[in-house]
Amino acid sequence: MRATRAHRKAWTAVFAALALTSLLLGAFGLTLVSAWSAHPRAERYAGADLVVAGDQNTRFSATSLGDRETASAGLTERVRIPRTALSVVRGVPGVRTAVPDTEFPVGLADRPATGRPWGTARLAPYALRTGRAPERADEVVVGDGAGRGGAGGVEADRGGVGRLGERLTLRVGGRDAVYTVVGVADGPRTAVWFTGAEARRLSGHPETLDAIGVVAEPGTDRAELAGRVRNALDTAGVTDIGHRADGDPAAVRVLTGSERGEAEFLAAPPARGELLAALGSVAGAVVLVALLVVSSTIVQALRQRSHELGLLRAVGATPGQLRGAVGREVGRVAAWAALVGAAGAAPAYLGLRALLAARGALPTGLELTLPPLLWPAPLVTAAVTVLVARIAALIGCSRTATARPAEALRERAPGRARGITGLVLLGVGASSAGTAALQQGATAAAAAGAAAVTMVIACAVLGPWIAEGAMRLLGTPLRLFGPGGRLAAANCAASAHRLGAAITPIVLVTAFAGVQLSGGATMTHAADAQARQVLRADLAVRADGGLTAGAVERIRELPGVRAATEIVPGAVLLARSELGSPELERLPVFGVTPERLTRTLDPGVRNGDLARLRPGAVAIGADRADSLGARPGSTVTLRFGDGQEARLRVVATYERSIALGDFLLSRDELLRHTSMPGAGRILVAAEPGADRKALTKALARAVPGARVERDPAPVRGEATGEALAEVVSVAVVAAIGAFTVIAVLSTLVLIATGRRPELRLLRLAGAGRRQLRRMLRLEAAATVVTGLVVGAAVASVPLLAFSAATAGTLPYLPPVQAAAIVTVVVATAAAGSLPPVRGTLRGRYVPSPSGD
Repeated sequence: MRATRAHRKAWTAVFAALALTSLLLGAFGLTLVSAWSAHPRAERYAGADLVVAGDQNTRFSATSLGDRETASAGLTERVRIPRTALSVVRGVPGVRTAVPDTEFPVGLADRPATGRPWGTARLAPYALRTGRAPERADEVVVGDGAGRGGAGGVEADRGGVGRLGERLTLRVGGRDAVYTVVGVADGPRTAVWFTGAEARRLSGHPETLDAIGVVAEPGTDRAELAGRVRNALDTAGVTDIGHRADGDPAAVRVLTGSERGEAEFLAAPPARGELLAALGSVAGAVVLVALLVVSSTIVQALRQRSHELGLLRAVGATPGQLRGAVGREVGRVAAWAALVGAAGAAPAYLGLRALLAARGALPTGLELTLPPLLWPAPLVTAAVTVLVARIAALIGCSRTATARPAEALRERAPGRARGITGLVLLGVGASSAGTAALQQGATAAAAAGAAAVTMVIACAVLGPWIAEGAMRLLGTPLRLFGPGGRLAAANCAASAHRLGAAITPIVLVTAFAGVQLSGGATMTHAADAQARQVLRADLAVRADGGLTAGAVERIRELPGVRAATEIVPGAVLLARSELGSPELERLPVFGVTPERLTRTLDPGVRNGDLARLRPGAVAIGADRADSLGARPGSTVTLRFGDGQEARLRVVATYERSIALGDFLLSRDELLRHTSMPGAGRILVAAEPGADRKALTKALARAVPGARVERDPAPVRGEATGEALAEVVSVAVVAAIGAFTVIAVLSTLVLIATGRRPELRLLRLAGAGRRQLRRMLRLEAAATVVTGLVVGAAVASVPLLAFSAATAGTLPYLPPVQAAAIVTVVVATAAAGSLPPVRGTLRGRYVPSPSGD
């Protein structure tokens, strides 16, 4: 207790590091358990007791080390079920009503909407605000946009897509038709309800359903009813529609409770898995950084007291007594710090959730829940924080505690085992970087991250030697700054082990932040550059409500049009084995019309002919083709977004796959497996010398309701989870930055505080204030330069391997982000060098000969 009071300034830095560790671990712990318990909310099926729908998961099995392993992935396109399932469900005892549901895209003026049969409104339930239900094929009910809590009557009318009695022109399946609004319901503003027969006709798949909403008889047990429905479907042999891969069952699912939302928000379950993986990676990085920072901070705090601890050992304290005293001292500080951090974990968790929502990293419908049983999670992470602190304390005093009493007061140089360990870690990091150079995608990113982590730890272990070598190199330029520079050079050379502790956190932030920020920025920069090279079109035509049927053919016939290509985005799943383990990789793709494709898009064809890109064919990016051993004439197997598998013949390979994705498909092929097509666009290349203004007007007339872009945006596929990866990068860099500020500041403050007797001695020997200030500034500058250079070197090794393997370019880091890293390090080093010894420098001493 006396030691805690006597060294409270040193323990303040330790307290701050431990409090931040507890706060971040608690916040990420809450977010992880929240994501683990997350589920899609039931909105359209809130009034249904059961929902019968297709299996929105696909599976792939492979043998790894003699064991059969299975990987699964969520499907983001609708897996439909046969209409015959409706009669099976209606015949089950206990079923009061079974409502067939099917949804299809509807173009309304300049915005997209969704069409459904009116019978499904009761499943939400969505009640009529005014008017009546549709009875004829040309009648519709629209949503007022206010929800169940909105205003009713005429005011609700005005908030929806149309008013009672209004005639609306709706575009379904590329064709326009006029409908009369006969009712306004309290559903979403983008909802349009048709009669059941009209919805079945407009859906384009009259013999299949999206889902069946089941309402039970009063008093019926839901779990028991779900079992009866399941048995009835199995007995009737009802399965999903479409060809699934071998080993990927197509059983129809019966959903209850919170599972009902899975049939409604298809993107939510896959996003939940991506969120868990990303947050787990973040939590792992934070734990690692916390271990490094907390350990170095505690070790530095104890190093300042090495003579005191050595004296206790010399006068007879046993190793157990010394460890016990230090452990209890650190444990007392850690306990209070961990509790303070745990108290701030909940606000930090709410802030992280708000950031995820603000950046669009969470799909619509996914609810992050936090059951009351999981609220104490920050207390668990607080206990982990205390444990980490106790372990660091044992490490920090181990050498003094085990030294013989006669040698305890002598400071020993770092041992040979430490140097060998550091060199081995450097070798392991270099090997991981080599692995990253030979891999692609997520595997290359994981290997690059592992290389950065290993090499940062190696630099922490080799800190004294790195500092000694750096100070030898910097000694000559430091001496050029007069007496203060000579003093700085002498101090740096004599106290290399001390500066090594300050260099380590700077290396950490530079390497970690550089890898985290530059990895994504390199891919984005390369994709943007390729996207600009790919685009050759002069104009683009887009209709948010959907393009009319035959639009691309009509555009090609216009005078002044050289070529026109319709392009629609999508995604596929590639099943493959990675080191024997099964993986399902989700990849962005484009579907295109192949006629004169290279006049509007230039993928950089290496082999083959894109004009042969018809249904049943595929073009592959060159890197992916090399990894699959594919070439024109061979076949590849892909799974579409609805789980259906197809063997496609390769007709070409191309270079610019970062922008266009690894696969180019026929537009018709991709649309067959897209349940709710997004807004596609038509790229138009003009004839040389064509009047662009006249052509723009002609395009607008040819495609009613279309918007003509005179400066089309580049064509670029967005990888799944890109927004989530961006938020994760921000969270990781912010956490590492906060730790680094504390680590650098506390380490320099502790070093400066321990040097007060040395500075007093220099003042008594005649050194002036100005000379000592210059000495301290130059020492801080040497520390910053060494940390930044070593950190940049550590980051460059995995980044060069990663960027060469995935982008084929040099690493790229935006100048603003690089400047931010340097600014934070410089400002922190300046704050930790001079202010702690300002009082010492101002003291009254014998005047120096120069009169300073």
